[in-house]
Amino acid sequence: MPVPQLTEAERGEALAALPEWTLRPDGLAIEREFKFRNFSEAWGFMARVALLAEKQDHHPEWSNVYNRVSITLTTHDAGGLSERDVKLARAIDKLVA
Repeated sequence: MPVPQLTEAERGEALAALPEWTLRPDGLAIEREFKFRNFSEAWGFMARVALLAEKQDHHPEWSNVYNRVSITLTTHDAGGLSERDVKLARAIDKLVA
């Protein structure tokens, strides 16, 4: 079953609830950069995100350079942003709250 892409109104509502995330210029993904004290903290965060992603069966596009982790969330099955991305973003935010 295809995953529905969020409408423009749904995207706006989701981003209002996720103030640290930004909409990618093409409107098909949300992005956030996290900064930690050191590489070990960044790596530990990535391990926790990986466990969340596996549990939700929804995996981020990400990169890590020393103490920074950049995450992009999009749903390829939807061709853009979906509720799956919003749900994972909320779970990731709870890790750093």
